[in-house]
Amino acid sequence: MKPFFPAYFNLSTAELEKRAQAAHSHLEKCDVCARNCGVNRLYEVGDPGICRTGLRVRVTSYGVDMGEESPLVGTKGSGTIFFSRLPMKFKFYQPYEIGDSDDGIDMEPEQLAAIMLELQDSECHNVNLVAPSHVVPQILAALKIAVKAGLFLPLVYNSDGYDSVEILKLLDGVIDIYLPDMRFSDPAAADRYLRVSDYIKINHAVVKEMHHQVGDLITDDFGVAKHGLMVRHLVLPRNLAGTEDIARHLVKEISPNTYFHLMRRYFPSLGRTFPEINRPVTDAEYDAAFNWVKKAGLQRIDLGPLPRSPGPQPALTK
Repeated sequence: MKPFFPAYFNLSTAELEKRAQAAHSHLEKCDVCARNCGVNRLYEVGDPGICRTGLRVRVTSYGVDMGEESPLVGTKGSGTIFFSRLPMKFKFYQPYEIGDSDDGIDMEPEQLAAIMLELQDSECHNVNLVAPSHVVPQILAALKIAVKAGLFLPLVYNSDGYDSVEILKLLDGVIDIYLPDMRFSDPAAADRYLRVSDYIKINHAVVKEMHHQVGDLITDDFGVAKHGLMVRHLVLPRNLAGTEDIARHLVKEISPNTYFHLMRRYFPSLGRTFPEINRPVTDAEYDAAFNWVKKAGLQRIDLGPLPRSPGPQPALTK
């Protein structure tokens, strides 16, 4: 089997530093994520912005996770790092319920780098950055420290799909595996459930940029993800997520070979604000969603595990 090296191995120390500095400059009038708040995050005073995050990242939890997509988990697990204070509010499945809290601790780049190396010592397959859209500058600052100290695992950028394309371009050649959500195909539904009117436009541009950087998913001889795009889509009651249209968009605009995880992880307890979806997804609805995706022409459909309980995850404490 041919040896695999992560994408960032092809970047010099000087180039990583350049990328980190470029990302850092976006914090002064913040447009790091697609929310584009414009607040000054260089000082922990004044308007905290939607994400309420200054210079330091807040990490809710981290560890070796066996519950991610099978190509990420392999036999040794995915090394997940959960960032909190998400700029996008979407409490319809567990990671985003956790990430919207203030749990966890604030970390300097050196501490975040140490977590990356600790996960590597656990022999997991990758470092999985969960909800990283608002903390890319801090991730790059930590990465240059971790690489110098011996990091060699591929990086997974596991986002809600509402990212800044400009910031993503700073990650070209840094990230090996992109794992965005595609939540809705209808702007009205996105506006109702996400309170974001431009979600579809941004989401499509984000997925296109991610695929441009890494292409279709490549796995090793054991089925472990090494490089490429993986897309998540959560099935909602009454097909309110627009599953069929999302699948068609991927086939037409991205690639019919896109790895597509058709998730059945919707928890109605998190959707009480919306009576029309305050119930579980039925077997018939999920089966219909699968048939639509298959009919659209996507060739790599992951049905994933059965829904997991949205119970609390262990949080970091000061």
